[in-house]
Amino acid sequence: MATGTRQYPPGSLVQARGRDWVVIPSEEEDLVRLRPVDGVDDDAIGVYLPLETNAIQPAEYPLPDPDAAGDSTGALLLRDAARLTLRSGAGPFRSIGRLSVTPRPYQYVPLIMALRQSPVRLLIADDVGIGKTIESAMIARELLDRGIARRLAVICPPHLCDQWEQELREKFNLETAVIQPSRIGRLEREVPRQGVSIYKHFPHLVVSIDYVKSIRNRFAFIENAPDLIIVDEAHTAARPRGNRGRQQQQRHEFLSELMKSKDRHLILTTATPHSGIEESFRSLLGLLDPQLDLPPDQDLTRARLVPHLVQRRRADIRNWLGADTPFPERASSERTYQMAPEYLKLFEDVVDYCRESVAGAQGLRQHQQRVRYWAALAILRCVLSSPAAASAVLENRAQAKAQGVVISQEQEPDPDEIFRHQVFDSSEEEQPPDYIPTGPVDDPASSLTASDLRRLDGFLRTARGLRGPNLDTKLAETGKAVSELLREGYSPIVYCRFIATAQYVAERLQEMLQDAHQGLSVVSVSGDDGNSEQRRDKVDELAKEKVRVLVATDCLSEGINLQEHYNAVIHYDLPWNPNRLEQRIGRVDRYGQAKDTVKEVLLHGVNNQIDLVVLEVLLRKNAAIRDALGVSVPMPVDSDRVVETLIETVLLRQSVQTRQLQLGLSSPEVSQLHDEWDRASERERDNRSYFAQQGIKPDEVERELEEMKPALGSPDDLLRFVGNALQRFGGRLDKDRRTEVYRFSEGDLGLMMRQRYGGRELPETVIFDGIQSQGHTLLGRNHPIVEALTSSVLGRALAGEDPQFARCGAIFTDAVQVRTAVAVLRLRYLMREATDQFAEEVIMAAFQPDQGGIRWLEPLQQEAIRLMENAQPSANMPSTEVRSHLGWALASLEGEDWHRGLGSVDISS
Repeated sequence: MATGTRQYPPGSLVQARGRDWVVIPSEEEDLVRLRPVDGVDDDAIGVYLPLETNAIQPAEYPLPDPDAAGDSTGALLLRDAARLTLRSGAGPFRSIGRLSVTPRPYQYVPLIMALRQSPVRLLIADDVGIGKTIESAMIARELLDRGIARRLAVICPPHLCDQWEQELREKFNLETAVIQPSRIGRLEREVPRQGVSIYKHFPHLVVSIDYVKSIRNRFAFIENAPDLIIVDEAHTAARPRGNRGRQQQQRHEFLSELMKSKDRHLILTTATPHSGIEESFRSLLGLLDPQLDLPPDQDLTRARLVPHLVQRRRADIRNWLGADTPFPERASSERTYQMAPEYLKLFEDVVDYCRESVAGAQGLRQHQQRVRYWAALAILRCVLSSPAAASAVLENRAQAKAQGVVISQEQEPDPDEIFRHQVFDSSEEEQPPDYIPTGPVDDPASSLTASDLRRLDGFLRTARGLRGPNLDTKLAETGKAVSELLREGYSPIVYCRFIATAQYVAERLQEMLQDAHQGLSVVSVSGDDGNSEQRRDKVDELAKEKVRVLVATDCLSEGINLQEHYNAVIHYDLPWNPNRLEQRIGRVDRYGQAKDTVKEVLLHGVNNQIDLVVLEVLLRKNAAIRDALGVSVPMPVDSDRVVETLIETVLLRQSVQTRQLQLGLSSPEVSQLHDEWDRASERERDNRSYFAQQGIKPDEVERELEEMKPALGSPDDLLRFVGNALQRFGGRLDKDRRTEVYRFSEGDLGLMMRQRYGGRELPETVIFDGIQSQGHTLLGRNHPIVEALTSSVLGRALAGEDPQFARCGAIFTDAVQVRTAVAVLRLRYLMREATDQFAEEVIMAAFQPDQGGIRWLEPLQQEAIRLMENAQPSANMPSTEVRSHLGWALASLEGEDWHRGLGSVDISS
C-alpha cells in the first residue's frame, strides 16, 4: 500500500531542515511529503528517506507561555489564521478548504447526491450560467480528497480544454495535462521512459473528445483511463437518430466503451440534455445506467432516474436557503435596417443568380447539382453578412480560377456532408466554422460557365464599393446601437458569422465611434486568432480598456465566460440555429455578471427575406418558448434542414415578393416544425415537474452548511482577519462609505504578497463577498494575499517572539460572571481507508472551573465562538493577574483525559 511511511503517517508533526512540518499523503512509500505548519500545499516538499535517513524527527509544540501573553484581538487573529489554512477538512466535506471559490448553497446539492452513490453516476443539467463546471469540479475534488477516486479526466469539446484546465487550476487547485494534438509532443517528452502512456503517467487530464475518440487513440486511453470521468457538453455525445451525425455517433460509441467499467465514476454536464430527440436523451441516461436506455415508447421509472439527475432553472435557485443568487435581468430588443438601394440591388441580383444556377443545373449529374446548390447558398449568405464577406468569397473564386485549381472527383464524396456545415450553423457541430465557405464555390464540379464568372466578377466589384456606413446600412445601424450602449455604460460584444465580417465590423466601428467615445478600443476575435488560449489572451487584453467593444465570431459563443468584462450582446448576423442565440447571450447572462440588466439586440433587415424567414420561423419561436418555460428548448428537428427547405421554397424557386414569403412562412413544413416544437416544450415542462430534484431536501443541505460554518468561516470572518492582520503588519483596509469595497494597503508584507501573487501588482481595492467586478479583487480564503497573511501570522505566533502574535492572553470582561477560558484546538485525524488520508479542523471550546475540575460550556463551538467574538475588555488587567489566570487555564488542560469532555467526533461521513 503506497501511503507514505508508517513511521510518519499523514497528519504527523515533524521537524526537518530547521523547520516544522505536517506530513501529508504520499503516493511513494519512501517519499515523505511535508507541508510547512505555517504554510500551504504549494509550499510542500518531499524527503526521500533512503537519501536522508535522519532528516526527519518528531516534533511537538509546548503549551503557550503565560509570560508572553497578548491581547484578545491577537488571540482571535491566531484562531482565524489557523482555520483559514485548513485544506483537508474533517467534515462534512473534506475538500472545501482547497477551493478558491465560494460555492452557492444550491451548488452543494449535486455533491451531496454524488456522495450517496457508489459508483457516482450523475447528470447535471442545470440551466446556462448556474455553474455546472463548479458543481462537477466540487464533486471531483471531494472524491479525490476522500480517496474514493484516484485520478480525474475531463472529456470535453476541443475548444473547452483550455477553459477547463484554467478552472481546475485556479479554483480547485488541480493541475491537469491537456490532451490535444498540439500538445502531445511536449507531454510525451515529460514521460520518464518509453512505453509509458501519457494517459497513465499524468494523474489528472483534460482531454479533447474528438482526439481520443479516434480509432488511433481510443484503445490507449480506455486502457489507462482515470477512475473519475467528467464529460462536459455531454449532449454532443448522445446517440444520434438514424445514421446521421457520424462524429456524434463516434463520440457516443467511445463513451459507451469507456463506461463498460462498472466501477468508474461518471459525471455528465449539459444545459441541453434533451435535444428534442427522445432516444438521444435516453442514450445519455444509458451511460449512467444501461437500464435507463429504454425505447422512447417505454416510460422511464422516476425512482430509478431521480438519484442520477439534477436539473434546475434559474428561478428554482434564485433565492435558495435564503441565499440570494443575483442573476441579471435580460432586456432583449430588435433593431431593423433597410438595405440601401445599391446593396438591395446586389442582393436581388445574387438571388436571381442563385435561382438560375440551381435551375440550370437540372441537366447535370446529381453531384454537380448539389455542388452548384451549395455554391449559390455560400455566396448568398456571405453577401447578407457583409461586403467584406461577399468580397472574400468572390475573390477566392477568382484566384482559384486564375491559378487553375483542380479538385479530384475520383470518389465524388457527398457534397451535402462536405459543405452543409460550412454554410449552415449545423446542430450537429458545437461551433460552426467561421471561415468563408469557399469550398463549394471553388469545386470544379460547380461547372461555372464564362457567363457565370463574368457575373461573379461584377458582384465582386459591386461588393467592394459597398463598404462603409453610407451604403452598408447594417453597419450604420450597428454603430448607432453600439454608441447607445456605450453611453449607457455597457461594454458590448458584437457577434458575426464570418472572420471577414468580424474584422471589417471592428475596423469600421473604431473609425465611426472613436470621436464620440474617447479612449474607445474595438477589437475582433475569431478563429483566425490562434487557439482558444490565444483568443482568451486577446479578450483579456481588451478587458483592460475602460471603453471597449469586442467583435467576435461564434468561436467565443462557448468556452470563455465573458460576464466579468462584458454585459451586452448584439447579433450582427442572425444565426440559422436558435441554439446559437442562447450560447452567445449565455456568455454574459450568467451568475457573476455585475450589471443588474444585460442587453441583447437582434439586428435584422426588413427587406431581407432570409432574415425574415430565420426570425419568424426559428428565433421568435425560440424566444416565446423561453419566455413561457424559463429555459430554451432545442428544436426537435435540425434547424439547417428547415432553413434549407424555406430558402428553396421562398427564394431559389419562387419570386422574392412578400406574398410568396408569407406563403412560405405558413407552409406545411413550418407548421409541422412549430407543432413538434410545442410538443417538445410540453414534454420539457412535464419532465421538469416529474423528475424534479427531490432526492436532496433543502434542510439537509442547510444542516451540512451550518456544520461547516465554524470550521471555515464566513466572508465577514475573512474581512475581520485581513483587517486585523494588515494592521499588525503596518497595512490597513479602508472601507468605502457607500459600498462594500475596501482600499487595500499591504504594509510590511508587500514583497511576500507579490511573490505569492506571481509577481503581479497587488490590487488597490478588494471585496470579500459577492461578484468580482472591474477594478475590484475578490479575496477568498485561498487567495495568495490571504495565504501570505495566514502564513505570516502563524509563523510569528509559533515562533513566540512577538507579543502582537501571542498564543495566549487574558482580559476582564462583562461577558462572563465566573472565570472562563476559551481554547483554540487544531485537531488532526488519520484515516486508514483505501489510502491513508488525514483531515484536520480548528475548533473552539470554552470551560469553567467545576468542583476541582473543569466544565465545558454547551453548545461547545457556538458558546466559545460567541465569547471570543463578542467579549470586550472592561478594564486593564495587571500582568501578574494575567499570568495567574493563564496558569490556571493551562494547568487545567494538562490534567489527564481533559479532552474527553469534548465528546466524540464523527468523521465517517
